[in-house]
Amino acid sequence: MTRKNSYIRCIFVFALCASVLMLFAPLTEAGKFKKEYKLTLNVGPQFYWGMGAIKFAELVKQKTNGQINIKPYYGSALLKGAQLKSPQMVASGVIDCAYESTINSSPVMPEMNIFSLPFFINNFENLDKMENGQTGKAIFKAMDKKGLVGLAWAENGFRQVTNSKRALHTPKDLKGLRLRVVGSPIFIDTFRQLGADPVNMNWGDAVTAFQQGVVDGQENPVGVLVPVQIWQYHKYATFWNYLVDPVIVYWNKKQFNAFPKDIQKAIREAAVESARFEKALCRSGLDGDKSLNILKNEFNYTMKIPNPVKFMESKGMTVTFLSDEERAAFIKATKSLYEKWIPKIGKDLYEKAKADMGR
Repeated sequence: MTRKNSYIRCIFVFALCASVLMLFAPLTEAGKFKKEYKLTLNVGPQFYWGMGAIKFAELVKQKTNGQINIKPYYGSALLKGAQLKSPQMVASGVIDCAYESTINSSPVMPEMNIFSLPFFINNFENLDKMENGQTGKAIFKAMDKKGLVGLAWAENGFRQVTNSKRALHTPKDLKGLRLRVVGSPIFIDTFRQLGADPVNMNWGDAVTAFQQGVVDGQENPVGVLVPVQIWQYHKYATFWNYLVDPVIVYWNKKQFNAFPKDIQKAIREAAVESARFEKALCRSGLDGDKSLNILKNEFNYTMKIPNPVKFMESKGMTVTFLSDEERAAFIKATKSLYEKWIPKIGKDLYEKAKADMGR
């Protein structure tokens, strides 16, 4: 082969390779993302928390022009019901992302128990100050060390107690009541301190226990009480805001950091927007017209039950709100738990939370 022919052949091969690369370049660009990103959450799509996850998936798809497609897996389906393992599974990369409760993360990250200190936060204003302040930054930093990227704060709400026996006004009213509670140690400690008999069981077993009169009551936010139709089992509800259940939108750190910057930005924006929507769902009717107006004006969404308290009362429930004096009695009754739990949570984080709330 002459040098000229060899040169021409090289040019031909180069041109052919370049053509092939150009032909398949769009496929390579699209192919760097997975077909589906798995999102875990503890509840079903009918709960506000589930609706927030749906909104997140929709917004991510929209803001990334269909490049990132998230599929929510409800009821901890990816964890086979082991809801407390979501942080580990996301950090390991087995699951891509989560729309999950701080309660479910607390066994892995004890810092999350800052929200479960009894009668510490008390209202939405204090909660927002903590999440947007040094407390929130410290918790996201702790998540980062575990291989998780915190994206936004949503919520399940302040947890209220319902029962079939009596209205609750003082710690003495809890004496002897058998209550289904979350299996977190700080929950068990709190109700034992108040003289109740706390038991941990799944919701299906709890309903049977309510019907049989084996268990007297339970504690959950309004966003759970209404969908499960708690009035079928309990006549009395006490709104005492004894602790709150924030939900965090988070992603596997390694995977998230590998995304292009524009994709990261889109996912973050989607998380924040979906969390604002979900928070407004949880707070509607509990913060005046503020959340109702957010839903109407920003999301063109109208609540089917704009006043959950009146709705529960219309179902025959007696709804009690604690006075300042009554709340003070509960604070006093549970104060000794702080000595046990603040060292576990971290004294520094506790001080950050107090500073955020202006105490």
